[in-house]
Amino acid sequence: MKHLLTAAMPRDEAIALLDLAEDMHQIQDRELKKLPALRGRTVVNLFFEDSTRTRSSFEIAGKWLSADVINVSGKGSSASKGESLRDTGLTIAAMGVDGVVVRSGASGAPALLADWIGKPVINAGDGTHDHPTQALLDAFALRRRIHGRAARGKGLDGVRIAIVGDIAHSRVARSNALLLPALGAEVTLVGPAAFLPVPAADGTRLGLRAETSLDAVIGERPDALMLLRVQLERQAGKVAPSVGEYITGWSLTDERLARLGDAAIMHPGPMNRGLELSSRAADGDASTVLAQVTAGVSVRMAVLYSLLASDHATDQRSADHRPADHRPANDGGLR
Repeated sequence: MKHLLTAAMPRDEAIALLDLAEDMHQIQDRELKKLPALRGRTVVNLFFEDSTRTRSSFEIAGKWLSADVINVSGKGSSASKGESLRDTGLTIAAMGVDGVVVRSGASGAPALLADWIGKPVINAGDGTHDHPTQALLDAFALRRRIHGRAARGKGLDGVRIAIVGDIAHSRVARSNALLLPALGAEVTLVGPAAFLPVPAADGTRLGLRAETSLDAVIGERPDALMLLRVQLERQAGKVAPSVGEYITGWSLTDERLARLGDAAIMHPGPMNRGLELSSRAADGDASTVLAQVTAGVSVRMAVLYSLLASDHATDQRSADHRPADHRPANDGGLR
């Protein structure tokens, strides 16, 4: 594996990464959380968008693998002075780094960077396009909840997952819509009509079912409900429900929570309590919110190890997780 640019990957490769993350997960129970696997390697976290969970977990993952980790934010870099992404990337690569983790508001930026710099690149979120490690950590947390310590080697076959909220603007939704079905899950997209992606010519959305009634989907007793942050900053000038309308129709309220049964309640964060879900839903026994955060470190350790450890990074340069033309592919209307 040369890069990790998209969540679109074969089932066997996804399970291999999840199983490796199981190995990495064990380090969290140790008093000394350190492995020598990436000693002498340097990783740059290049973040052009604000982030708490993703950047911190990549930093912790790198340091627990003994890599030297450097954080570069767009606001504090020459990019804020007008320097292009290409020049920023080439400058960082010229300093002898071994890998770059990049988050950008521009869809396709990580794939371009991978073309330009000749170093392993990990997509930590690009525009409304993709967020592969988020999908992997969601799958890891859900797989562990369902299978416990027997999760190794297993997928999510037959698991019914509803992704709820602003699907059209969410790279988290798109990434999970790519990865979870590959692991065998049955995924339903739920939200207001204005928040659902435009269908492809054949009426499908990556082959996924789409519904506008959260109550109807809850009545079907899904195994997991994945709630997305309502991205209010992206709604300007668009026909979208008001806050009150959203709460009435699509928030996981206490009343809906009581009807949900023992389904896992997932959220990638940051949460808007009282909007996407109630505090009782966020903090209850069914919530996997903190488990997802914990899983993020393990999954990102597995990805960094796969790309940068000497016995993995030398000869495996052909398996490139990206669309064939290195640009965001036709997403079947899920955008």
